[in-house]
Amino acid sequence: MFESSITVKGQTTLPKAVRDSLAVKAGDRVRYVILDEGVLIMPVRPTSRLFGSLKYDGPPVSLEDMDRAIVEGAIRE
Repeated sequence: MFESSITVKGQTTLPKAVRDSLAVKAGDRVRYVILDEGVLIMPVRPTSRLFGSLKYDGPPVSLEDMDRAIVEGAIRE
């Protein structure tokens, strides 16, 4: 368990072990989710970090092909 103090301005420093666990560094943002049991602290990840995370080994697909596949999928449902 980790803890930190709250300053008169309502600020706190996340302990290093918490920062390491969340993989956040100076300038990153965190989100606070208020729950009945307490507060959940989650890192805010920019969508740019997702670039390249999905691999596709097939031939290039045009936007028109993607739109067509979406329509076909919707018709089947």
